[in-house]
Amino acid sequence: MTETPTRTDGGTGLRAAHVSRTAGGTLVLDGVTIAPRPGTLTGLLGPNGSGKSTLLRVLAGVLAPDTGVVTLDGDPLGGVPRRALARRLAVVEQHADTQVDLTVSDAVRLGRVPHRRAWSPSTAADEEAVRSALARTGLTDRAHRSWRTLSGGERQRVQIARALAQEPRELLLDEPTNHLDIQHQLDLLSLVSGLPLTCVVALHDLNLAAMYCDHVVVLRAGRVVAGGPVEEVLTEQLVADVYGVRASVTRPGPDGRPHIRFLGTAPTGD
Repeated sequence: MTETPTRTDGGTGLRAAHVSRTAGGTLVLDGVTIAPRPGTLTGLLGPNGSGKSTLLRVLAGVLAPDTGVVTLDGDPLGGVPRRALARRLAVVEQHADTQVDLTVSDAVRLGRVPHRRAWSPSTAADEEAVRSALARTGLTDRAHRSWRTLSGGERQRVQIARALAQEPRELLLDEPTNHLDIQHQLDLLSLVSGLPLTCVVALHDLNLAAMYCDHVVVLRAGRVVAGGPVEEVLTEQLVADVYGVRASVTRPGPDGRPHIRFLGTAPTGD
């Protein structure tokens, strides 16, 4: 049964309050509350099947929660017109493909669809947004290349450029570093962490989260088990409890960000 959402008191940005979601008879999200701080990068962490991707889809409005409410600036997400939501919030999926042989610039130009009337030509503002998105993602020299000729890392950058062309204030990314080599993982997260947006990114790699995220939310079996500044949340005990792995957590840098060295499987309880 879906709860009737009501406007919350105050609060800006994207928030989820006590959201639950069931799929195929299985409880995938169980009373999750998350309120990413504006202008920061929040990492969603947790083992496979913990609910990270489902939570991102609920935050994006792609899935409706069975209970609880997602709000944008205090308004229930379900009541926000789709075009207005697309102007405000952008999503980068794990994988992107197309059967159409688009150029890079045409793929990025798709991000302007929410800002244009149907069948209307691009405006000067549209083209400037596309040029800016290409420049910010280092793709200007690839603007006329075919999407099909790009590497996996380049395609992910095109996805981010398309999202930036939407000129959103919130950006949601689902495992954007999957299947990328180390250099492209670092390049991509460095790009995302430098954006002046509220970003929420689902990640598997705890050390990447430690390097780039301001805050993290840790899920296990659909529930939030920890949340807060990355240097406070990522501890040896949490890694053992959530991932079943023994780890050594050090803070070698002046910023106190943790570095995690995995030592083996954690012993089970009595």
